[in-house]
Amino acid sequence: MENKHNPNFLSADVSSYWSDLPIDLLTSVLEQLTFANFQRAKSVCSSWYSASREVVSKNHQILWLILFPEEDDNNNSYCTLFSPEEKHKLYKTQDLGVEFAKSVCIATYGSWLLTTTKTCLMRDPRYNLYILNLFTHEKIDLPSVESQLGTTKIERGLDDWFLVSNDQFERKVKDFGVRSPVIWIDEKTKEDYIVLWGLGSWCVFYAKKGDTSWNQVPGLSHCLDMVYKDHKLYFSSTINSFTILDFSGEIPQKIFQCDMQLFRFELRRRHRLSSRPSNAWFVAETKLVVTVTGDVLKVQRMIRPRSGSESFRVYKVYSSAGFPIYEQVDSLGDEAMLLDLGVTVLVDKKVEGLHRNSIYFSGIQGKKKNEIVFFNFETQKMESLKKIDCSSVKLSKARWFLPSFTRT
Repeated sequence: MENKHNPNFLSADVSSYWSDLPIDLLTSVLEQLTFANFQRAKSVCSSWYSASREVVSKNHQILWLILFPEEDDNNNSYCTLFSPEEKHKLYKTQDLGVEFAKSVCIATYGSWLLTTTKTCLMRDPRYNLYILNLFTHEKIDLPSVESQLGTTKIERGLDDWFLVSNDQFERKVKDFGVRSPVIWIDEKTKEDYIVLWGLGSWCVFYAKKGDTSWNQVPGLSHCLDMVYKDHKLYFSSTINSFTILDFSGEIPQKIFQCDMQLFRFELRRRHRLSSRPSNAWFVAETKLVVTVTGDVLKVQRMIRPRSGSESFRVYKVYSSAGFPIYEQVDSLGDEAMLLDLGVTVLVDKKVEGLHRNSIYFSGIQGKKKNEIVFFNFETQKMESLKKIDCSSVKLSKARWFLPSFTRT
């Protein structure tokens, strides 16, 4: 009672009580928090931070959207983040530095961005690669594009051109095309990672932790789309071949190959548009997606050019005697598809804002290009998640990602 008039009495006692909560109770509380609140709770005190490191929170696999600023934005060294679970809020990252302001994100894995940046001498920003953690600012530099082990070589000139050559040809190009880049990193230890990308129609490069040069994957060329999951590379080519390679060992091993027609872009056949009904669907893009259980899906993004309407067709791919069999998929069940990552994820029904049986893809749409949308596979319609106030946020690109904070 003697301390009831002491202004520090209550705060000191309460602080002590919060810090001394049993670890079981703390972890139980942390597991129920939203993603953003989980991050705030880690900063309460040292005991809460220690407890957070033991929690595998449901929110560690929540889908978020990263919104990139326009190049002419005076403050373009940061990003804006959106969580469907907290759809009334936008979060701004800390300053990511001058180098990031001159960079372009071309792939993500967890909280890591595969990024390309320019040097002070080069106007082309796409061919100096590094990995950046969006939240911790950890940076991993990758080998220069001129450093390769294999028959295909790249030489960089002083006039912003590149010389690509092998035993059969030599070609001077302005844009050699970094196709379908993918990244994987062990986010707990950061002791292992792999980055892969296609060099135009010529070959596929990869680099693992410790490599000082890019390695070439034997037998792969004409890269169209790639997905990396569970140490396997799912690869499709513009010459309609599909290959699975195992990267768990020192050298990638081919474990499956068959024909698969993915390279089909009907919109390029402009002369046929006039012969189709005005409401006809055309194939705008075809992608590979690997499900939670390892099934391979062929996903077609459809568009009606005159109205701008979009839809999706999904097929499960089987192989029989080396020939593909396509079975149209009517539902994704309790999974959501992340088209740009090429995977599906299970949706916790308790998590608000994330929709099962839906397709999430990058971009901001709507008549004024200010809506974040997804495709509801059940209703076969586009639905809006949030409208962005573009007067306060100058955005050019957006990309869905699965942030992870299990050990940060």
